Amino acid sequence: MNSIKGIIFDYGGTIDTNGIHWSEVIWEQFVQAGAGIEKPLFREAYVHAERTLAKQRIIEPTHTFRRLLELKIAIEADYLAAAGKPIDSCTQQKIVEGCYSQVKKCIKKSCSIVKALSEKYPTVLVTNFYGNMPVVLKEFSLDKYFGSIIESAVVGIRKPDPRLFALGVKALGLQANEVIVIGDSYRKDIYPSLSIGCKAVWLKKICWEEEPIIPGAEPTAIIGDIAELTAIMQF
Repeated sequence: MNSIKGIIFDYGGTIDTNGIHWSEVIWEQFVQAGAGIEKPLFREAYVHAERTLAKQRIIEPTHTFRRLLELKIAIEADYLAAAGKPIDSCTQQKIVEGCYSQVKKCIKKSCSIVKALSEKYPTVLVTNFYGNMPVVLKEFSLDKYFGSIIESAVVGIRKPDPRLFALGVKALGLQANEVIVIGDSYRKDIYPSLSIGCKAVWLKKICWEEEPIIPGAEPTAIIGDIAELTAIMQF
């Protein structure tokens, strides 16, 4: 890693959940809240909500993460109600609070790693998000660790388009081979960043689906916990 001069972090699924796909975070809370929904139908509702939020400007730049969760779960609940499986507002709120608590717990762990890395390397964030990333980072006291935020809803490019990572490299003012990308998705983070010449660490824990590695495009490293970055980055 001696050639590394800068870092690009993914956010969702990486910093906020430590490698657990967001569908699994929410599903766990559906189960704990006793929502009584079968997982295949839940996954349909999850995909519907993600597509709705990507296509429509429902999330405002001033929305906190808690408000984002409330809106996302409400969209999922509407889908489930239309499928004949309604969940009441009390259950929805339990799901929101459970997800929020889980994120706070994960970020407490991630924050020390991100802080240490940002003190050693210039660091930027490249993320598929909804236009309110600066507010969310401030909400969790992460805002001071990133020199720039490259957010899909703001720049109009979404992962896995490698141009999003190219913008991150440009923001760092470095060559791609001097940058390492840290993300939780091979398809959305690792492969596109490798394709432009970056190095990449895959935080692989619980994925949406199996993501096979393409021959010739192997991750620089694969880890199962964000804390393992301390050894990889040698600090």
